[in-house]
Amino acid sequence: MRYLPKSDAERVAMLREIGASSIDELFAVIPEEYRFTRDLSIPRQFGESEIVDHFKAASAQSANGYASFLGAGAYRHYRPVVIDSLVQRGEFLTSYTPYQAEITQGTLQAIFEFQTMICELTGMDIANASMYDGSTGAAEAVMMAVRITGRDGVLVAKTVHPEYREVMHTYAQHQGHEASEVAYYPEGHAQAGRVDLEALEQAVTEKTACVLVQSPNFFGIAEDIPAIADIAHKKGALLIVSIAEAVSLGIMRPPVEADIVSIEAQSFGVALSYGGPYCGVLAAKEKYLRQMPGRLVGETKDTEGRRGFVLTLSTREQHIRREKATSNICTNQALVALMATIFLTVYGKQGMRELALQNLAKAKYAADTIGSKGKLLFANTPRFHEFVLQSDETAEALNARLLDKKIIGGLSLAKWYPELGNATLWCATELTTREQIDAAAAAIAG
Repeated sequence: MRYLPKSDAERVAMLREIGASSIDELFAVIPEEYRFTRDLSIPRQFGESEIVDHFKAASAQSANGYASFLGAGAYRHYRPVVIDSLVQRGEFLTSYTPYQAEITQGTLQAIFEFQTMICELTGMDIANASMYDGSTGAAEAVMMAVRITGRDGVLVAKTVHPEYREVMHTYAQHQGHEASEVAYYPEGHAQAGRVDLEALEQAVTEKTACVLVQSPNFFGIAEDIPAIADIAHKKGALLIVSIAEAVSLGIMRPPVEADIVSIEAQSFGVALSYGGPYCGVLAAKEKYLRQMPGRLVGETKDTEGRRGFVLTLSTREQHIRREKATSNICTNQALVALMATIFLTVYGKQGMRELALQNLAKAKYAADTIGSKGKLLFANTPRFHEFVLQSDETAEALNARLLDKKIIGGLSLAKWYPELGNATLWCATELTTREQIDAAAAAIAG
């Protein structure tokens, strides 16, 4: 949106139009003691050209020109330019949410198409649109499982994104749910880095509402979803699969054994932007439809047989009685979900497969090359585009050396996995070049 300052004459004209002679008269309904009467302590106003210069200078302070190997739930992928061209059309950009469903057919159809593609990717029957992000999606999925089963035990794999686990614990702490974590196979085991199935089997009981796992997990490793589902279902617990890197679905088998799938769809055309926005989504078996939080759009026909779209289910506290609501999440992410819809439409089924294969190939080259300069953990377990590197020096010291060469290295794992020593999580996507990988390996070698 362009910066359009208002002149004094325009302010006078606007006040006259609404029947007020001054700003003070406009706010006269507010008691005088509550009015802010002095100027704000902020810099003077800028002209448009000054504003552009200001932000250009600020942007020059960022990491432009740096090679980045960060992932861990926030991924750099190419965004086709058509995405911004379409989402900035006024009918999408200026409409907040389809409260008046019948007159927002374009927005409703976009949400319907988004839900349909998510179902095709995950192998689930239904999908909503949407949650705040992957972490709230996973937490809402756990709450959904508790309501469905009537149980309050929750088992979470330690290989789930640590911040997703924190959000889930925040949801659960005042609701009386008992959350326990399940370990992963240690280095040296044939399934190193995956959920410890023996430990999981011992932990699941008749009180367990659900088992929450992530695949690819936080180490980038594909979990054995069929085996985990068997263990959970034998005791009547639901299986929730969280997917932080949605591009993996281009080549990975969808988790059809799951009861609920939680996705972070940021990789589908949503730019990384200082922590947001993101795009969470839940998909599930149809029999759990009534416990799905968020909103669902359905397809129907009007009285003349014409195709139309309606807000079929919306179990939010804004729409139904508070005590009957499944969630208090109220902000609709329709515009962000539209970015993902356009991305998936542009790439198509074959394009998604090729994109995922490119990511896989880049990560393999990076793991082989960079991994040769340290110790590659969980080296023989199948993974997508992230890997764990263990080095002799601390992550802070290693990354400081890399920054001097304009390379942003892997994420330190010491905070969440101290048992892994000086370990860092690295990621390579289709945007990572061979030259960047070679340069990182050379920099690590010193």
